[in-house]
Amino acid sequence: MQVWKFGGTSVGKPERMHSIRNLITTTDTRKIVVLSALSGTTNALIAIGEAAKANNDAEAARQTDDLKTHYDLFLKELYQTEAGLAQGQQIVEKEFSFLRSLVGIKPFTIKQEKELVAQGELLSTEMFAAYLQEQGENAVLLPALEFMQIDADGEPELAVIEEKIATILGQHTDKQLIITQGFICRNPRGEVDNLKRGGSDYTASLIGGAIRAEEIQIWTDIDGMHNNDPRIVKRTFPIRELTFEEAAELAYFGAKILHPSTITPAKMQNVPVRLKNTMQPDAPGTLIANQSTQRDIKAIAAKDNITAIYIHSTRMLNAYGFLRRVFEIFEKYKTPVDMITTSEVSVSVTIDNSEHLAAITAELREFADLEEHDLDQTIVCVVGNFSADKEGIALKVLEAMKDIPIRMISYGASEHNLSLLIHSKHKADALNALNERLFFYEQEASEVPSAH
Repeated sequence: MQVWKFGGTSVGKPERMHSIRNLITTTDTRKIVVLSALSGTTNALIAIGEAAKANNDAEAARQTDDLKTHYDLFLKELYQTEAGLAQGQQIVEKEFSFLRSLVGIKPFTIKQEKELVAQGELLSTEMFAAYLQEQGENAVLLPALEFMQIDADGEPELAVIEEKIATILGQHTDKQLIITQGFICRNPRGEVDNLKRGGSDYTASLIGGAIRAEEIQIWTDIDGMHNNDPRIVKRTFPIRELTFEEAAELAYFGAKILHPSTITPAKMQNVPVRLKNTMQPDAPGTLIANQSTQRDIKAIAAKDNITAIYIHSTRMLNAYGFLRRVFEIFEKYKTPVDMITTSEVSVSVTIDNSEHLAAITAELREFADLEEHDLDQTIVCVVGNFSADKEGIALKVLEAMKDIPIRMISYGASEHNLSLLIHSKHKADALNALNERLFFYEQEASEVPSAH
């Protein structure tokens, strides 16, 4: 069995849902199909929730009516028969009736907000399952709220998910296509919750790991993961193969095609993940697995909105326990550290969430001296196979960056990551310079005729 996930843009138009039906029925492989909400729906639902929280009932009602109009038009192009259209209309009326009842609850709390946002996935999957059944496909809708569960810390309960999904799948052994929702789940109180934004990728990976899938396929509107950001760099190309570790580094440090959490459940059960393009389904995409055979340097990613904090021990040399005290503070405020460089008496760290920056720095100053923070920073991450016996990789990176000021360097903590901290104003120059030096310099140099 395989798990195929389709994102919001892949289901954002009726003709794209038609294309998905064609894709998932081209082979006889049994599939679990995970769908996101239609593109734009989650943002629209969040806006409706904001109006409800502000007690602006008229605005919430207007936005709800606008969203329903979009779905009413969508239905007319999705279904091919009168019976199918009637079924779709019944689904939309039911979900929007519930949506309106949620918005009318006072006070409008986080509980109602999460239920409201979940309507996007519920709508897309119910509509798509009804469309497949209209077309005579052997399909069934399997609600994610019946098996996807998180604990009090918001982490998926893997054993519970595995047990529940096995039981439910056992009741549908005659079904070829099983449709379910991404993103949504239940919390320990049994309430509707979610796996955070981008969580549909995570859903697919959790399901794939739970059922020991043959393969997980993540379908988007891009031909696999590229070696650099194509919005900034002109000469990019799709990466055909990545290891789990390389893909995780790229996702965490800014590669938008993949949610950072996706890789972990798949890696735990050694389930390959393939990134595919719904617009070009015949393109090979990117395969993520335990091993990779391509070049040592695979890709470059960049993560913005970084703050650098420079901390100096007031005890000078032999300040044992200093690092422990520093990181206890970050742990206290649940603020992850991206990069770290150290010396005998100082430590520099970067964070991408400055919500608790004032409180963190206040506690750090109780036992350390702090320089002024560097704001508007970007981490540029070069990813590949950088094992200890590889020569010249750091030299190539630094050669490319010779005209760009570097504030921090992290190399050696991982065999797959060399990270540089720069000011965000240098980001485009850095990505382009690294791209040319790491991927094209030697190739083009070898093509230049030697002088005689």
